Amino acid sequence: MANPFSKGWNYLMQSFDSKIDQNADPRVQIQQAVAQAKKNHQEISQHAAQIIGNRNQLEMKLERLIQSQADLQTKTRTALQAADKAAAAGDAEKAQQYNATAEVLASQLVSVENELAQTKEAHAAAEHAAREAQAQQQQSEARLQEQLQQVSQLESQLNQAKMQEQTTRTMDTINQFGGDDSVPTLDSVRDKIERRYADALGAQEIAKNSMTDRMAEIESAGTDIAASSRLDEIRASMAGELEAGKGEDAGAAGAVTAGAAGAGAAAGAAGAGAKSDDDILADAEAYLAEDNDADAVDADIVEEDDTEESGRR
Repeated sequence: MANPFSKGWNYLMQSFDSKIDQNADPRVQIQQAVAQAKKNHQEISQHAAQIIGNRNQLEMKLERLIQSQADLQTKTRTALQAADKAAAAGDAEKAQQYNATAEVLASQLVSVENELAQTKEAHAAAEHAAREAQAQQQQSEARLQEQLQQVSQLESQLNQAKMQEQTTRTMDTINQFGGDDSVPTLDSVRDKIERRYADALGAQEIAKNSMTDRMAEIESAGTDIAASSRLDEIRASMAGELEAGKGEDAGAAGAVTAGAAGAGAAAGAAGAGAKSDDDILADAEAYLAEDNDADAVDADIVEEDDTEESGRR
């Protein structure tokens, strides 16, 4: 049976890892991935360098063994030639010494040749491993360059995602501001103003169509008719005076008397005309006074209506 504590610990660790992955900053994760890729490439490069170094070391050893083989072969030939000369000269002891030396050199040559063969086999294997290591190092470098190029693209996408998230949060904030009922909107204020203006126009229209305005219009019309009749009378009297002044058959005394009488009549007519003008001016002033009174009444009615409307609100 599995240990429950170990099982719970593993579950907590896995959950903790999932939470970290969900809440981790993508930019930091990108940097971590780049650092790990560079580390892997560095390790592969170091391993490839060690393999290539081993091949180079075997090459140097191989060159040294080949040189030793050539030297031992030369020395062995020299010893054999010296032994042959000593034997030909009848010096058996020296011939034996040279032969012994040649045998030792031959033994060394055999050992060097065996080591040379082994070194050649190791060098061949090292050469193959070095080629593979170099190919892996080149692949790792190409993969690292590709990942570095992807980093720029990922950072650009991350910036675009952050800008989109910021835009979304801003739009949500604007929508929240627009839904606040405690602040009046321009449309509601415009409706209130238009309602008050329409009510004032209605009250003014009612005031204009009231009975007081109609009586004022009737009185004004009567005054205008009387003024027109009076003007006609004045014009008729003035025409009669002009005809009387043109008489040529009257005598001098009669003319004087008539002139005096005409003057008296003209003065009377002038006085009548002056009286008629005063009457006309008085009528006009009375008409204007009535109009002003009617306007004042209309203004009072409109003000009362506005006051009642404000009280209802």
